[in-house]
Amino acid sequence: MILNVLAVGDVVGEAGVEYLNRHLRSLKKQKGVHFTVVNGENASGVGILPRQARDIFDAGADVVTLGNHTWNRIQIADFLEDDRYTLRPANYTNRVPGRGWGVYEGPGGVSIGVVNLIGRCEMDSNFENPFTTADKVLKRMEGADVVLVDFHAEATSEKGAMGYYLDGRVQAVWGTHTHVPTADGQILPKGTGFVTDLGMTGPARSVLGIRPEQAINRFLGGLPRRFEPAEGACKLESVLFSIDIDTRRCVKLERLDIRD
Repeated sequence: MILNVLAVGDVVGEAGVEYLNRHLRSLKKQKGVHFTVVNGENASGVGILPRQARDIFDAGADVVTLGNHTWNRIQIADFLEDDRYTLRPANYTNRVPGRGWGVYEGPGGVSIGVVNLIGRCEMDSNFENPFTTADKVLKRMEGADVVLVDFHAEATSEKGAMGYYLDGRVQAVWGTHTHVPTADGQILPKGTGFVTDLGMTGPARSVLGIRPEQAINRFLGGLPRRFEPAEGACKLESVLFSIDIDTRRCVKLERLDIRD
């Protein structure tokens, strides 16, 4: 059996959530997608509210992953405790709410493990080591037919290292956080599908989803301001991983992007 897994890049702002709602289900139907993971940590610009998580599920996500802005909207804390389909990075300390991985039922009873990790390069050194955390989580996920990893990280080198570190032990590793899609989709030597970054879902005429003038102001040394999502046309950026359940190898990657 071939399992088609769609990984959708960081959803930015209400416009990104609305655009996902308009396009995700039709994209899934067109491509025969069986399971969908959406990174939603920027649904509020920075962070995500419970209602936005529900909207992303209503749009067609099976699992929502988060990242470094998880706690920017503290209202999500109780939601993470109650909802096992929304994941925060597993290498946060055990002092915070929620969970960083889960095993879910896919088509035909296939068990699908999803792991959310966060990088440490140019991020927060207080996170646990994502590589050793991955080892610990994988031991607890033994028996899952497929394992998918969203690695929310800044450095492309750290993302690439994670891909090779997990090659042959999981079926797909993709990077999120930098909001710019990379052209390096590939199947690694031991059968793991990998891409450095999925991209983003939200305002197309923007700097990583925010108003360009705000980004320019920051780099010119202007007064800091709360970032606001840009207006106008949107886009959805994602990658489709086709996984052979019998051989436990990714057999194909396809970038799927939609733009107004």
